Amino acid sequence: MEQKNQNKTRKTFRERKGMFIALVLVLLLIPLLIFLEVPKEIIAFVTLILALLTKALAGLAALIAMIPVIGPLIVNVLSIPFFWLVNALGYFISILAIKKGYTRQVINSRVLTLSVLVGIVIGYILGNLLPLF
Repeated sequence: MEQKNQNKTRKTFRERKGMFIALVLVLLLIPLLIFLEVPKEIIAFVTLILALLTKALAGLAALIAMIPVIGPLIVNVLSIPFFWLVNALGYFISILAIKKGYTRQVINSRVLTLSVLVGIVIGYILGNLLPLF
């Protein structure tokens, strides 16, 4: 059984080798651009475009999914639209609040939102690992 899982992991890695290489290249590009003192807005835009075009984000998800037992559960939670909606809404509200001068309150609310999202991930994993009787 263990041999079968190792073979499956190796096969998955071989199939997605290009995505993993793209992910590493994107991660190496960020410090290079910071060293070259490129504006942070441009770095964020270039990183996002490269990550989407090279499917590096899918490679990252595949890398996380390769963690035994917990990995697929984490990928399932992170792909729930509600999770994305709550996080995106928090960012948009943060932008508006920072413009109004509520910086300290924004930090507190983002910490709270992050805590809720981490709680959702942990709850989902525990709920799947420890089924009710």
